[in-house]
Amino acid sequence: MTVPGRRGSTFTRLLRHGFTDPSASERLLETPELAPVRSDPVLLDALGATADPDLALLGLVRIVEAQDADERRALLDTLVTAKPLRDRLLGVLGASEALGDHLARHPRDWHALVTYEAADLHPGVADFERGLAEATDPVTLRVAYRRCLLAIAARDVCGTTDMAETAAELADLATATLRAALAIARTAAPEDAAQCRLAVIAMGKCGGHELNYVSDVDVIFVAEPADGGDEGKAMRAASRLASHLMRICSETTVEGVIWPVDANLRPEGRNGPLVRTLSSHLAYYQRWAKTWEFQALLKARPVAGDPELGQDYVEAVSPLVWQAAERDNFVADVQKMRRRVVDNIPAAQVERELKLGPGGLRDVEFAVQLLQLVHGRSDATLHSGTTLDALAALAAGGYVGRADAAQLDEAYRFLRAMEHRIQLYRLRRTHLVPEDEADLRRLGRSLGLRTEPVVSLNKEWKRHASVVRRLHEKLFYRPLLDAVAQLAPGETRLSARAAAHRLEALGYADPAAALRHLEALSSGVSRKAAIQRTLLPVLLGWFADSADPDAGLLGFRKVSDALGKTPWYLRLLRDEGAAAENLARVLSAGRLAPDLLLRAPEAVAILGDPDGLVPRGRDHLEQEVLAAVGRAETAEGAVAAARGVRRRELFRTTAGDLIGSYGTEDSPAEEDPGALVDRVGGAVTDLNAATIAGALRAAVRAEWGDILPTRFAVIGMGRFGGHELSYGSDADVLFVHEPREGVDEQEAAKAANRVVAEMRRLLQLPTADPPLMIDADLRPEGKSGPMVRTLKSYEAYYRRWSLVWESQALLRAEVMAGDADLGARFIELIDPLRYPMEGLGDDAVREIRRLKARMESERMPRGADPTLHTKLGRGGLSDVEWTVQLLQMRHGWDEPGLRTTRTREALAAAHAAGLIGTEDASILDEAWVLATRVRNGVMLVRGRAGDTFPSDGRELAAVGRYLGYEPGHVGDMLEDYRRLTRRARAVVEELFYGAHL
Repeated sequence: MTVPGRRGSTFTRLLRHGFTDPSASERLLETPELAPVRSDPVLLDALGATADPDLALLGLVRIVEAQDADERRALLDTLVTAKPLRDRLLGVLGASEALGDHLARHPRDWHALVTYEAADLHPGVADFERGLAEATDPVTLRVAYRRCLLAIAARDVCGTTDMAETAAELADLATATLRAALAIARTAAPEDAAQCRLAVIAMGKCGGHELNYVSDVDVIFVAEPADGGDEGKAMRAASRLASHLMRICSETTVEGVIWPVDANLRPEGRNGPLVRTLSSHLAYYQRWAKTWEFQALLKARPVAGDPELGQDYVEAVSPLVWQAAERDNFVADVQKMRRRVVDNIPAAQVERELKLGPGGLRDVEFAVQLLQLVHGRSDATLHSGTTLDALAALAAGGYVGRADAAQLDEAYRFLRAMEHRIQLYRLRRTHLVPEDEADLRRLGRSLGLRTEPVVSLNKEWKRHASVVRRLHEKLFYRPLLDAVAQLAPGETRLSARAAAHRLEALGYADPAAALRHLEALSSGVSRKAAIQRTLLPVLLGWFADSADPDAGLLGFRKVSDALGKTPWYLRLLRDEGAAAENLARVLSAGRLAPDLLLRAPEAVAILGDPDGLVPRGRDHLEQEVLAAVGRAETAEGAVAAARGVRRRELFRTTAGDLIGSYGTEDSPAEEDPGALVDRVGGAVTDLNAATIAGALRAAVRAEWGDILPTRFAVIGMGRFGGHELSYGSDADVLFVHEPREGVDEQEAAKAANRVVAEMRRLLQLPTADPPLMIDADLRPEGKSGPMVRTLKSYEAYYRRWSLVWESQALLRAEVMAGDADLGARFIELIDPLRYPMEGLGDDAVREIRRLKARMESERMPRGADPTLHTKLGRGGLSDVEWTVQLLQMRHGWDEPGLRTTRTREALAAAHAAGLIGTEDASILDEAWVLATRVRNGVMLVRGRAGDTFPSDGRELAAVGRYLGYEPGHVGDMLEDYRRLTRRARAVVEELFYGAHL
């Protein structure tokens, strides 16, 4: 008898054997039906060896209680005397509550676990077909299916089969089940069966012979008329049979469901016909199919129905599959699909997502399939639908490093085993790692982790996921380095042809040159080469995710050649997480930023500074420029220093613009394109103003020392004054001066003109830095007028001769450099001209409209598409700006908010004042921002300014990437541009040319 207050020996033994609720389990052991085996030590040992001893004991009690007396005696005798049954039965009960429920409902099914012969250890489709042979309806099919599933699970949990063998058995059972379901459907509709030949093609994991315990079974149906019958009738009959097959497997009955049969991988998905003829399938794949559909067909395998038709289908589509890598944007399409899968995972589940999350099963599968499609066109050994078999073939062929393949194989097996055991517990379709402690404990123990199972499970899971995350992208790129490196004995090298295939698939136009660059960067035994071999697999991936991978790799080689001997360069890329990706984005996005960087490669340090991409303010820039000018010994040296600062800051601005537009792995792309436009316009304006201030100081100091005989100011005009410069814009300016006291006016004028001439000369000197072009054509009298005037001369001219277009041009006037007081007095002088009291008269309005109409007809370049010209085209910059400026001139006298040089600010003020509706203001703003971004994108991509989209396909694609369009969507970009500018033009017609103003 047990002494009160003390635990009995049974309780202690239960604890020692891994029971978590020994009190409840002790009561279960006292169940009368277990009396014959209760004291047998082998029972407790066997229960303690299961994943969940408490669950196993509860399941055993339920099964024993469900037996009649004779059957109970036979079960208990066998349980004690036959170790194979004991391990199998208790192992299943401890791992699967759902299969325990099945055995409680069908207590005689325990006999399915008794047989322990060679054929039982590794059954095939024929064995499973015999196990399902007596099923005549959906209910009996489910019972027979679960009976077969019991044996598979038993072999799995006891370690008789490994993960890959278990997945293959589950696929074979699915094949047998589809055949049985089709037989039931045919029996129910013999007329339909007689009219058609129907084949069922397995796809996905079933087709790949690697099925889960609970998974949709993906299929495609193909049919032909029987004996030359009517095709339409045959297709309708085949569709009825296929639909019935799907219902037999998918519908819920008293015995639950088997699994959903999913036919959505068929041509046109759920919108397409359920069944097609073979010729209809081929016509679709040859003309309409997307890249992902060929990727899916990798796993196509005939499993049920007409075997000859099924084989014909696979043989017909197979050549199309292995040509998929030759399609435009192939790698980008596959990577985009992978990103979309990850993006669709709810944020709360990403860390627990075993299949789709980062470092999950899908990462391995996508990487392997991508490599198969690239190299399978020339190597038939890679034509396997099974992930692990394909991975092994890739390693054997040298397409993947053996060590990488071994690590991925191990990680994939562990993650799939986790997935199996998670699903086995309740036979539910899930890929989420549980959060409950008891569930994690059962899962860990089921995988053989008996010491601290929860801690050990999490550790192993994270370790394998980390391996996958680290290797799945490098898997594609690392062998490219091995192809040009000296390998260890026994390693298989990627052939030059295979390397070229891979580089072409990645989007490299010149794979031979790319291999030469890789060899130059990574060959040798130096520390530098070793670091490059670590960096390059990742960089190659980022280059591939751009419009011009060739340019990215070439630029990286040039920068590395220039900086390779500096101690900080490679360390920066290796250790500063963002620096390497930022550099890859900048080098592969176009010509302008790399050109700026290659003129002074040390500017790459900007990319590793967390604040390095933030534009510097004008005060900061002007202070640095003037200090550099002060240190220089000559005017030429002074302006060279100022232009060097400008070049560095232009690189900072272009890099920030590109990275903000593309986004990085850790930082998403800027969602507000207007913010990017404002940032670029403001930054370029500030650095040009600071450069002009430096040139002015240098020009004055060279001839006059510290003081010029006349006060002098530079007024920004056009986009310069509006803080809206794009990368390729000239600096529109006016020059104003005022003689100092006691200085002769002619002497002052000569000094002012010499300063202007010297500034323009210095800023355009041929050097490695980009020139700054100064344009003074907006001055009074244009090119015919004097380059510089006194303030009084401006006043006299504007009072007597000023035309309405000159008043309009002055809307953008802002002081940029020189004497601040003189500049302020110039602005005070022109305010009444640009914001006339009581607004513009009707004659002036008509004159502005006439000028605009004439400009549209005369200044558009010959042959230019007016729907795509960003400056003068329909709904482009000119349309929006002239509309806003007319509002400013008519209402600026009364609305202070309109008194700004900036288009977007003036448009927002007009909307706030009720002068333009919300929708119209939004349309004009969007059109102006888009047109400006296109101009910026063209300059970034081509390295020279342009007002329309590039005609070269690769350059056009690069502009599209800059604007946020995925590869292959330049048509959408052009259509979106036309649609938005068409709407903007409609607003302009109403507001500018109509009576609305």
